[in-house]
Amino acid sequence: MNQNSKTALTNINKSQYIFSILIIGIFFFIFGFVTWLNSVLIPFLKVACEKNNFESYFVTFAFYISYLVMAIPSSYFLRKVGFRNGMSLGLVVMALGAILFIPAAYSRTFGLFLTGLFIQGTGLAILQTASNPYVTILGPIESAAKRISIMGICNKIAGVISPLILGAIVLAGMDKFDKQYLGSLDEIQRNITLNALAGRIIIPYIVMAVVLVLLAILLRYSSLPDIDTDSEEAEDAGSNQSRTNIFQFPQLILGVIAIFVYVGVEVIAVDTIINFGKSQGIGFVQAKYFASYTLTAMVIGYIIGIITIPKYLKQEFVLAVSALFGIIFVICAVLATKVPYQTSLPVSLGSFSLTLPFDLSVFFIALLGLANAIMWPAIWPLAIDGLGKFTKIGSALLIMGIAGGALLPLAYGRLVDIFNQAEAYWIAVPCYAYILYYAVWGHKVKKW
Repeated sequence: MNQNSKTALTNINKSQYIFSILIIGIFFFIFGFVTWLNSVLIPFLKVACEKNNFESYFVTFAFYISYLVMAIPSSYFLRKVGFRNGMSLGLVVMALGAILFIPAAYSRTFGLFLTGLFIQGTGLAILQTASNPYVTILGPIESAAKRISIMGICNKIAGVISPLILGAIVLAGMDKFDKQYLGSLDEIQRNITLNALAGRIIIPYIVMAVVLVLLAILLRYSSLPDIDTDSEEAEDAGSNQSRTNIFQFPQLILGVIAIFVYVGVEVIAVDTIINFGKSQGIGFVQAKYFASYTLTAMVIGYIIGIITIPKYLKQEFVLAVSALFGIIFVICAVLATKVPYQTSLPVSLGSFSLTLPFDLSVFFIALLGLANAIMWPAIWPLAIDGLGKFTKIGSALLIMGIAGGALLPLAYGRLVDIFNQAEAYWIAVPCYAYILYYAVWGHKVKKW
């Protein structure tokens, strides 16, 4: 355990510790609910705003690029106002982004939708910049991956739920909105039809805005303790007196790159799978479940991490194995499209029954969720371990790495337009290869 962890633990008692974990868990649920709505928004806005594959993935670009722009300003802002006030404001900013969806839907303006997504991402950047180091320093660095895995479960359970809810509302009956149907309408009728489709998004985002504002008010007046990381980092500064800037920590810089490519492949695995299922001949009504498949696999991966790390396995070993499986699953997914296999799986829970679609190539893309699950929880503590007084700026740089979710899916969309949905997944292989390097060697590099 490093000095930072010791100081953090002695500053709060057990009840405060449990309460803090609970509150941060709620925040991670919110992260997941809002973030993974993009998997539904991409195919929805592609049709409603009449965009091609490349243009539709500007949904992820607008959302995740905000982390690159806002992460460092967020760290300075949090230093001024503290964790609790900063997170409360982050929720309000997210609500403003949700409200912007109302005029965007009425005018069916793609740029306004993207602006709303950027604003939501800005609010999330504030929340993420505060909550991730908060969770990390609440306990020993050796078990940080376990705590972040618990947060990840909250995140991904929300991610399983949110595409199902929004998909049921906005993707219902969308299979008929193909080019042939829309091409058969005159311009006036086509606009009326697409305007009605775009209007489906209004009520869900009004509800989201109201909930976010209520949570912001509750947090503002809650008893969530602020941790004084400045004093903690000062106590740990001795070992880093010879270091004058953040770029003198190779394990951090290499970790930022690892976060960049990891978030990129994670977003690709979740946000492209509905369109990929559609390309395999599966309608939107059934394909809307696919993003939840990937996120369910991630929940399973987090549970495995909680059980095994650090008691049985080191977090860097699990990271290496996960990267290796990522490469294998991508190869299997692409090859499976050459010998397609589809069926249906009946699911029964008491009186509730449901028939879920199964496609072998989609199954392997969903399994990327299992491979991706431990990557964030493992990369984060490996990258910030030993930063001392540079912890805050280091955390901000790692948050900036989330911009991988903006750029790599956009590159994937371009590859889809050039090749096809399956072949475009090859972009993930070098990303997983780099993560494998970081897990085995990169995190050990302490000097350039």
